[in-house]
Amino acid sequence: MRRSSKSKNGNTIVRALNDLGLAAWFGGSLMGAIGLNGAAAEVDQPGERAKVANAGWARWTPANLAAIGAYTVGSLWLTGANRGRLAGQKGVARTAIIKTVLTAAAMGATAYSRALGQKVMDAATPPVEGATEPSASTPPEVADAQRKLKVLQWAVPALTGATVILDSKMGEQQRASEVAKGVVRRLNPAA
Repeated sequence: MRRSSKSKNGNTIVRALNDLGLAAWFGGSLMGAIGLNGAAAEVDQPGERAKVANAGWARWTPANLAAIGAYTVGSLWLTGANRGRLAGQKGVARTAIIKTVLTAAAMGATAYSRALGQKVMDAATPPVEGATEPSASTPPEVADAQRKLKVLQWAVPALTGATVILDSKMGEQQRASEVAKGVVRRLNPAA
């Protein structure tokens, strides 16, 4: 008996790309802010603190890029696969738009963090209090980058965490009872 090339669960792989990519992006950024940046402040030599944090972030960057890529491919594929629900079920398009805006903001914050991190890396071993805390003797351009990174280290997990929440909402919107309610509301807004 010949099996159909189209499985009943045709979106399982792309949903996994979406979910695992977003989970790694969120978890990696949160661990970096709490664990890596926090641990760098414990290094005895002020000139080695930024170096330790930079080494950790440099190792994470390729994995983070892969996670963001997997999430993006999965998310775009799922959007295409659900285009009928986007148009026909009330509330789905709005949730998808908000998720897209949060994703774009998270990508921007991640890219800007990387550019700022590169400024700190290029300084080699500046004396600092921690990965995102300059000392009185930190060069001004490095101190400026660190102050911005102090905010961005929390912005990325906040934005990706909010995106995780919206993914959960979108999963709930796929329940048969929610689809039925959403279609009825789209056809009859007074309902």
